[in-house]
Amino acid sequence: MKKNILILLAVVLLVLLVIDGVYQAKVVQDGPNNQAIALTIKSGESAREVVGDLLAAKVINSPNVAKLYFWQSGLGKKLQAGAYHLPARVSLKNLTEILAAGQAINQEKTVLVKEGMSINEITAYLKQQNLITDSSFADLAHTKITALPIEFKNYDFLADATAGADLEGYLFPDTYRIYNQDNGQALIKKMLSNFDSKLTPDLRAAIKAQGKTIFQIITMASIVQKEVRSNADMKIVAGIFYNRLALPQRLQSCATLAYCLGVNKDQYSLADTQVDSPYNTYRHDGLPPGPISNPGLDAIEAAIYPQKTDYLYFLSRSDNGQTVFARTLAEHNANKAKYLK
Repeated sequence: MKKNILILLAVVLLVLLVIDGVYQAKVVQDGPNNQAIALTIKSGESAREVVGDLLAAKVINSPNVAKLYFWQSGLGKKLQAGAYHLPARVSLKNLTEILAAGQAINQEKTVLVKEGMSINEITAYLKQQNLITDSSFADLAHTKITALPIEFKNYDFLADATAGADLEGYLFPDTYRIYNQDNGQALIKKMLSNFDSKLTPDLRAAIKAQGKTIFQIITMASIVQKEVRSNADMKIVAGIFYNRLALPQRLQSCATLAYCLGVNKDQYSLADTQVDSPYNTYRHDGLPPGPISNPGLDAIEAAIYPQKTDYLYFLSRSDNGQTVFARTLAEHNANKAKYLK
């Protein structure tokens, strides 16, 4: 009896080895005119149903061999839903690996762009998370608005940007869903369309009524976004910056220093404040040449509807991040000595 079992196992092993050799060869059909083959696997389909899809799409010519390989390889339980463009010539082994790896052309991925991220920070995030690894996002985002492709001309909120401006500030922070095949342009279109919907007609009317431009508001909002956290603080800080502009007094924003230097610090040195950059609001009057980040809706609304106070100074406590306001430089210096360790 044991001898018969051993013989049977040997035969099975031999058959599997032979089958494996077949798998290494091409056992799927050629695509029509040697073109890629379209295949859609629906969510929840079993391996048997996937074999049916493959047969119907004329991807395979031997469903039994496919079923056996799905079982023998253990990959049959790992086949992933999605829409695929399969190579016209591929072995069953490679075909199964593609389906198990989920290399679908429209498999969705989640992109989380946080409020206050700059173009460079978004680019680094996309690459680190393997979401968009080529240069398509950075290349388009850093393109001057006046030189954008024709399909971007319908975003009328870009019309009042200055001549040298790029898309910094307009890439609305949010959670996005993109497909595997999407490049940076596809994501940027989603972000600009989102910005377009968030900047409602009422907000645009308020900006116009104040004699400001959308570009000026987004530039202010981008600074406010980086300076403080809460919506209430954003409105007060926006008011402080407008107070300074009205005096006139330089904005002296640490957020713009961080943008110039490429590093965040709890406190900046005197030497830091002298960095040679048009974005250094310690050296230059007025707003910087353009946004320093991509602000969220709270910061944009704060820039449009600031809270009026007689404050001129503020700082964030080093222990808990709470914002402390001051009316005079003497009061501000006292706060620095007390709360910045």
